Amino acid sequence: SLLLTGALTAGLLAGCSGSGSGATDTPAPESSAPVEESTSLEGTTITVGATPAPHAEILEVVKELLAEQGITLDIREFDDYILPNQAVEDGSLDANYFQHITYMDNFNVEYGTHLVSAAEVHYEPFGIYAGKTASLDQLADGAQIAVPNDTTNEGRALLLLQEQGLITLTEDCGLEATKDDIAENPHNYEIVELEARLLPTTLQDVDVAVINGNYAIDAGLKVSDALAIESADGTAAQAYVNVLAVEEGREDDPAIQALAAALCSQEVKDFIDETYEGAVVAVF
Repeated sequence: SLLLTGALTAGLLAGCSGSGSGATDTPAPESSAPVEESTSLEGTTITVGATPAPHAEILEVVKELLAEQGITLDIREFDDYILPNQAVEDGSLDANYFQHITYMDNFNVEYGTHLVSAAEVHYEPFGIYAGKTASLDQLADGAQIAVPNDTTNEGRALLLLQEQGLITLTEDCGLEATKDDIAENPHNYEIVELEARLLPTTLQDVDVAVINGNYAIDAGLKVSDALAIESADGTAAQAYVNVLAVEEGREDDPAIQALAAALCSQEVKDFIDETYEGAVVAVF
């Protein structure tokens, strides 16, 4: 069985941080129950929602690590960004692992949910991928550029297009820019807003597309083939770090902390480095 002692908790916090709303310095209430009975997790099942790649793949490594501790990890796969958050909120999932922190915070505002980060795990660079046009300098006037249509990811995509000199956004539009915030578009590029999961399957129908890292991986697209990618340094890596999300108040549950500790282990970091070749970057 796994005993979540203070040493484990300290190690977790040092190696894999949660959000500011998830961390607390308030001491846990004292319990009269024996430590072994109150903190043993042998026989526990933790149910986690994830999108297939890379999240569910990474969780398969975590599943083996938790099994060694007598904990069962039940991985439920989703192909959208809404249902796994609603399932954490209503308690049908213990946690989910698919989204970056900016999306989660925006989702809370839009849907009235109460999700917090229990661990910051990895960063996936956004990439611009070739469709009908092979390179950015070959883009014709009026070329179609597809971007995700959800608020935070569209803003992220537009910022990458601006970094490449394709458009100019209004000053101080922030991370949640939409195509209405485009101040200059000298080549009249048509910004096509699509659901994020559809971008790889419609790539052949547009000139280029800005694609989320997880959907690019799932479609067999490699970062090395991208026409441009976000820098791993700076704002994007912090604003778009992928998190283990739980309902507020559960981030200190022993089971969640055990999951976070396994997710932020050296075994998982090695798997990420060896498997994704820069398409996924561990932040712990």
